[in-house]
Amino acid sequence: MTTTEMPRNQEAPEPPGHSRYLPIAEHGLIGDLRTVALVGSNGTIDWYCCPSFDAPSVFGAILDADRGGRFELAASVAARTKQFYFPDTNVLITRFFTEEGVGEVQDFMPVAGNPLQPAESAEADRHRLIRRVLCVRGTVPFRVLVAPRFNYGADPHSLNTQGDMIVFESRQYSLSLTSTVAMECDGTDARADFKLTEGESAVFALDRAADALIPRGCAHAEAEHEFQATVAYWRRWLHQSRYVGRWREMVHRSALTLKLLTYAPTGAIVAAPTTSLPEQLGGERNWDYRYVWIRDAAFCVYALLRLGFTGEARAFMQFLATHISPGDGSPSGPLQIMYGIDGRTDLPERELPHLEGHQGSAPVRVGNAAADQLQLDIYGALIDSIYLYDKWAEPISSDQWDDVCQLVDWVVDHWDQPDEGVWETRGGRKNFLYSRLMCWVAIERAIRVATRRGLPADHRRWRQCRDTIYRWIMERGWSPVRHAFVQHEGSEVLDASVLMMPMAKFVAPTDPKWLSTLDALTEDLVSDSLVYRYDPQASPDGLRGDEGTFSICSFWYVEALVRAGRLEEARLAFEKMLTYANHLGLYAEEIGRTGEQQGNFPQAFTHLALISAAFNLDRALG
Repeated sequence: MTTTEMPRNQEAPEPPGHSRYLPIAEHGLIGDLRTVALVGSNGTIDWYCCPSFDAPSVFGAILDADRGGRFELAASVAARTKQFYFPDTNVLITRFFTEEGVGEVQDFMPVAGNPLQPAESAEADRHRLIRRVLCVRGTVPFRVLVAPRFNYGADPHSLNTQGDMIVFESRQYSLSLTSTVAMECDGTDARADFKLTEGESAVFALDRAADALIPRGCAHAEAEHEFQATVAYWRRWLHQSRYVGRWREMVHRSALTLKLLTYAPTGAIVAAPTTSLPEQLGGERNWDYRYVWIRDAAFCVYALLRLGFTGEARAFMQFLATHISPGDGSPSGPLQIMYGIDGRTDLPERELPHLEGHQGSAPVRVGNAAADQLQLDIYGALIDSIYLYDKWAEPISSDQWDDVCQLVDWVVDHWDQPDEGVWETRGGRKNFLYSRLMCWVAIERAIRVATRRGLPADHRRWRQCRDTIYRWIMERGWSPVRHAFVQHEGSEVLDASVLMMPMAKFVAPTDPKWLSTLDALTEDLVSDSLVYRYDPQASPDGLRGDEGTFSICSFWYVEALVRAGRLEEARLAFEKMLTYANHLGLYAEEIGRTGEQQGNFPQAFTHLALISAAFNLDRALG
């Protein structure tokens, strides 16, 4: 939990500089399986895209405190705040402790399938965001400011009232606000000051306004009904988990977070729900992660299957079958590395120069040019997830097998090409070891499926290529100078991605070559329990500046220690990693030098790696 001093009054001027921004870690996440909102520990929603993850932002103050837009709801006097999730749910509660009393804001988004929101009805398109504020002790004065800024703050909007409803209307999009508190119009914003005494509450509901949606208020009774239905939905979902190990709370929070990053209409899983949160303050490593990375989503399927969530794995397989069909003739191969949440392939990258970026970290980017990169490792990640799904969930169909064969045949023909690699470097293509490793995985897992199911396959050709890749890695990926497997052919540079070698069952976890590699990685890339993915100075990646430690690599390191039998080291490293989570158990992509969260937030990669590390460490400890 966190404690934050609140501004003393509404009229106080904004402090200059970076203090206008909450740190990335000072946020919680709510969502409705179509989009999400980030809620700061000060009670402000400063990131919200509607109606979908990849839609333009409505509230984007996390990327520009002045132009981005926000939804403030907080005590209007000095207060300490603490945030937590209603147990076993994605309902977020922010508490305000003042001299005169204690209040709290309950933030949630009803999920399609609740009693009040049938999955097939137009209500699923309302994307209702409910903020219920209560006084639980004494008396607390509150303030509210609803200041949307449409299209990443680029489009103007008008404000008009329709009875008790306030409508914010832009050129392409509208929102409606209903509340149990009388609101004042302030230009194109709405605000109010109100006071609650113990037992009193107020409700604010923000809806998408569209022709197909009948305007609807949100009285106290309806808010309570929606609250109970939302709590029941999340608890019912989480009840499917089979995890009963030592780190149940962190594992289940990670599972709930991964679920929030799924796009229910298609089964897609986004890498993160934000764009351009910096990997280094003031640096240029700011990317849009609101898309479906084949690699990330495939690893998510593994993590969710481990816990027993077969429905999400099935939905992602359906996404692949419906939206992703292997093509040919593309320089990036039969698959792109990423797709839109609706399966679209065109994700043009552009900068938004009117936004200053989080704490002044420009540029702000939308879209992602890496979609056109060649990253050979995605084939291994995808086919491994299909193998696990076929083994643990249900047999894949004949059409799916035909697609797998097409992909494997392409890998057999192209595995030895240089590519941009797993880290999407922009410093030129190289013969990366990890790419070769995952090509080996793609072929090896396909052979397993074919053998176990008796499915048709070019076994001789596939096995010959699999063995050729194995020899290539052992001979050209090994450095006798470093006594370690290295990043790419012809280098002496270490890379944390090779931590996947024993996890992919390519090398025995106690093989002398692997143990020597693990020691070298520990010496070069590990700081406390934290792992850098590589050294940009030793291996230029085409970008300026440095980056933090990569949290997925830190959890991979835990797994590597587990498999090597170094359980005491593994458990200590894992427990240390848990201390780097934010107050809600959430992780961004990276961790900075002083322990701060960096990069897009929260990151699916990190949470799925936590689940896997906890599962395997638990099993090893007995």
